[in-house]
Amino acid sequence: MENPEIIIKLTPDEALVLSDWLEQVQMTDLSRLVDDAAVWAPLHRIAGTIDKSLPGIFATDYTERLDAARRRLRPAPDDDTDDHEGSDS
Repeated sequence: MENPEIIIKLTPDEALVLSDWLEQVQMTDLSRLVDDAAVWAPLHRIAGTIDKSLPGIFATDYTERLDAARRRLRPAPDDDTDDHEGSDS
């Protein structure tokens, strides 16, 4: 029997950066970015699930936390891998 749910694991930094991006996407005209309305429901569900697990999204230092997470997630300037090829995440 198949597992009825898909579980995605993210680090706190990944969740914070993805949450911010999803918020930006949701604030735009989704129909311009996503041409299939069926995709909207899972996008909103993912965003809501991530936001519930991130109490820091309402912190006064949110911008600093987000900037720090982005810096930690970006590849080092001397990193010669493209898009984290070979990564199992």
